Amino acid sequence: MKKSSIALSLLMSLSPLAAFAATAPLDLVGPVSDYKIYVTEEIGELVIQTQAFTNAINKGDLATAKKLYAPTRVHYESIEPIAELFSDLDASIDSRVDDHEKGVTAEDFTGFHRIEYALFSQNSTKGLEALTAKLNADVNDLKTRVDGLTFPPEKVVGGAAALLEEVAATKISGEEDRYSHTDLYDFQGNIDGAKKIVDLFRGQIEQQDKAFLAKVDKNFASVDKILAKYKTPDGGFETYDKVKDNDRKALVGPVNTLAEDLSTLRGKLGLN
Repeated sequence: MKKSSIALSLLMSLSPLAAFAATAPLDLVGPVSDYKIYVTEEIGELVIQTQAFTNAINKGDLATAKKLYAPTRVHYESIEPIAELFSDLDASIDSRVDDHEKGVTAEDFTGFHRIEYALFSQNSTKGLEALTAKLNADVNDLKTRVDGLTFPPEKVVGGAAALLEEVAATKISGEEDRYSHTDLYDFQGNIDGAKKIVDLFRGQIEQQDKAFLAKVDKNFASVDKILAKYKTPDGGFETYDKVKDNDRKALVGPVNTLAEDLSTLRGKLGLN
């Protein structure tokens, strides 16, 4: 995707009210267009790796399917700040069992976590053909949709804060990947996705508040340091049940602070 075409479409889509914002509309076009390129690349990887993941399932290769589950999903987790822009697909691809009244038997419980239940709780690849086909269709639909999607700057910046708030409030408990205990992959994907947004708007943020940026960087570093303790030699992570309670608690503080700080970012950039 060419930056020039993305930038032009983004500039044309900016609200007239943005002209009165603290950050000039033209200064937002570059970071948002670069973010769209990042998202497009992550979804490209998601499409490729989801195909490999589902191929293993369809072949009945349980060990490979389990191995590929978390590294595949991390590409989705990294773009979660903008999941609001495709909420229907988010529900189909990434809903949890708690979102469905009939639990694992619900017909509309599809996507990664439904497959996770089969692989890690039932230790089976049987009868998943319809689910794997739908997952592939959904991630390909996501790729097509995002290619033509406009990314409102306020949604991008606000999404980073909302995601980290969710991490602190629910994900650190281990409830998302409750069957596979691969939560650390999710955390890293979420942190990387939020940090990408901060990095792309770094110049604009620094103009507004250097001290704020330094504080945000420090908290990102604190989270990364804790996560690094649980990395494995192959570049993955230990299962979440091996994370000590004090480290789980230690994650809450900086993630909460990041969520609170990033929630003020729209105001600092004049995007409220």
